[in-house]
Amino acid sequence: MSTRVKIEFVAALLILLGVGLMVYKVFFLGFPLLPGEYRDVWTIESKISFRPGEGQVQADLTLPEEHAGWVLLDEHFASSGFGFSVADGDPRRATWTRKSLSEPTTLYYKIQAYRQQPDALSGQPDPQVQAPLLAANQRAAMERLVEVLEEKSADRRSFTTLLIRALDRRSEDPDGRFLRSTWDEESGNILLQTLGFAGIPATVLRGIRLEDGRRRQTLSAMLEIYDGEVWRVFDPRTGEEGLREDFFIWQRGTDALLDVTGARSSRLEFALVSNSLPSRSVLAMEQRSGRYALLDFSIYALPVEQQGVFKGLLLIPVAALVVVMIRLLVGIKTSGTFMPILIAIAFIQTTLLLGLAIFLGLVAAGLWIRSWLSHMNLLLVSRISAVVIVVIFLMAALALTSYRLGLDQVLSVTFFPVVILAWTIERMSILWEEEGPHEVLLQGTGSLLVATLAYLAMSNRLVSHLTFNFPELTLSLLGVILLLGKYTGYRLTELYRFRSMGDKQ
Repeated sequence: MSTRVKIEFVAALLILLGVGLMVYKVFFLGFPLLPGEYRDVWTIESKISFRPGEGQVQADLTLPEEHAGWVLLDEHFASSGFGFSVADGDPRRATWTRKSLSEPTTLYYKIQAYRQQPDALSGQPDPQVQAPLLAANQRAAMERLVEVLEEKSADRRSFTTLLIRALDRRSEDPDGRFLRSTWDEESGNILLQTLGFAGIPATVLRGIRLEDGRRRQTLSAMLEIYDGEVWRVFDPRTGEEGLREDFFIWQRGTDALLDVTGARSSRLEFALVSNSLPSRSVLAMEQRSGRYALLDFSIYALPVEQQGVFKGLLLIPVAALVVVMIRLLVGIKTSGTFMPILIAIAFIQTTLLLGLAIFLGLVAAGLWIRSWLSHMNLLLVSRISAVVIVVIFLMAALALTSYRLGLDQVLSVTFFPVVILAWTIERMSILWEEEGPHEVLLQGTGSLLVATLAYLAMSNRLVSHLTFNFPELTLSLLGVILLLGKYTGYRLTELYRFRSMGDKQ
């Protein structure tokens, strides 16, 4: 049997296996085939980690409720050898217990939730005011601050906005700065205490700012006040009114979210991933997970932190297929095979146009510095290392400058993997030494073109939906790439190159 027949047989087997598994999951497990059939369902995983202490160990975690239009689809607990119970109340609390602990431990709690039409907060607390306990100098400063703000404000809403600005770290208000310098944050939130002193009922909303693929996320806080008729939410950092749509409320109130006794160095972190599934499909998956063993091998069986990682990794075979097709069928030269894929991954972090501008600017600066260093007669390794260090410095300078100018979008340059830039500059520097600037321009342009096409494929909503929900399609992509590896026909660029031969005939 020839190698060509062997490759065709293996490729056909891989393609059929991948497509067959996808068909099975669509028709028997209820997975949605098209992206138009789903809601954005967020999987939020809380991770409680702590080290051994003395005595019995008990960890109590406040569980979230449905607020502001959010619907909780399912929840899952990982006890890891602990006794476990859930106490129904307001709020609900999960409790893990163990007689003793000998090694560092991590406990998990995972929920799946999606947001219906944004709704007002339900079940508001009673509008009660708690007067703070203050030292004499604190009371005097707070009285002056409240008096000044009451003169400038028209109602409780405007008073709250002015108070947030007065207590900001960048504020020049002398009383606000004095209160901040003397306040112990562990004794309570200074905003809540000042609002209580002014007779305004207030509380705190603790929750998570949703960002797909985010790991090691910590809780954020929003401020909620009673204006005399309804409860209103404010951002305690900016003073803006309104609850953000990407804010998931975990707890309402100032009680401790996590209590751990008998252990030390406790920490609560969150991992987030957004899945493209309708709510009924998510419920069906949870109900059928015991019946269908195949679900145990799906991406959804992994911890959320790993799900976010694989959500990006499963797009790489798509980019690889684009590179193979462009190089073998079209015939465009690139700087290496994997380089366009790495550049496309960087574009996903920064968006296409911004990524192109940053990439071209940094690589051009690196090559210019390389050209200047070549006149110093340095060795190749030292020259390339110097270029990489200078480019990293330029990245840091660009990030700092954009932050000072308020251009937050440019801060995404910090996500540019340093390895990608270093490898790009190194390859182009060596190519400049061996082939000259014309070849650098030719391969560099080809790499950016292929990287752009790969980015467009990887960022396509349908492609990301299929790769994450049907990872078995990676086998089919492998089969197609194997078939393309045996292609020996003309490329499109060669047909254009030899077009004059066809005209003579």
